[in-house]
Amino acid sequence: MPRHPSTTPTLFVIGGGEDRVGKASLLRRFVKLAGGRRARLVVVPTASSFPDDVAASYTEVFTRLGAPDVLVVNPTTRDDAHDPEAVAAVDEATGVFITGGSQLRLSQLIPGTPLGDSLHRAHDRGCVVGGTSAGASIMSDFMISMGEEGITPRQRGSQLSAGLGLLPGVVVDQHFDQRSRYGRLLSVVAPSPHLLGIGIDEDTAIVVRDRRDFTVHGAGAVFVLDCRTARTDAAEARAGAPVLVSGATVHTLPAGATFDLADRRLTDFVEQHPDLLVSLAAAKA
Repeated sequence: MPRHPSTTPTLFVIGGGEDRVGKASLLRRFVKLAGGRRARLVVVPTASSFPDDVAASYTEVFTRLGAPDVLVVNPTTRDDAHDPEAVAAVDEATGVFITGGSQLRLSQLIPGTPLGDSLHRAHDRGCVVGGTSAGASIMSDFMISMGEEGITPRQRGSQLSAGLGLLPGVVVDQHFDQRSRYGRLLSVVAPSPHLLGIGIDEDTAIVVRDRRDFTVHGAGAVFVLDCRTARTDAAEARAGAPVLVSGATVHTLPAGATFDLADRRLTDFVEQHPDLLVSLAAAKA
């Protein structure tokens, strides 16, 4: 088994559109967390319509960022997700990265298979499990596999599919601000208030530690939606009608924010300014 930089379960969830050709700050952070020059990475390009091209692109950037060993695992059928070699590759990895594309394709091929089980084992032992776009959505128990874009939540405006369940109690949406996905996240979380909605902008990531909290990194922000105390008419609204949502708690979190998933609250904020770093935790001390 590989030696991990940390034994803490860690998820690296990117909202899509991350920089791959410049400083590649988010992907550089992923490689570092996975062990840097000692990392053993697996790229899963299954969601993409062009998996060979996508796999080659991420292999190039991860190698450029210092990872010495990058393998590709690309199941194209559910039977492929039973392949012992694919399972062994994930079992030996210090970092796994699931690329973008169709999250519905991921849902069809990976959850509930030996490959899906190996991703859970990897997460449990401290392997950094990352994903971008569709690879971000698949992290949660349930994911939005299709849905209308726009600000207004509408009845039956979204379709849910099974995710991997690495991030329980949460629904993740991606390309959030860029594709105006506020409404579809609201339409999912409002009628299921035990779920926490997390919308992640492009070139932005959350790093989830020990299933307890996450910290925001990158150029954009993360939108967190808590509907535990909200009032909604989702149970009565007709198909396609705007859904009433009143009293929801919304958090907009830029880089440097740390959010407690259990308590559903901001716990720290370090302003991302080169000359001034301000920590709420330090201020409270």
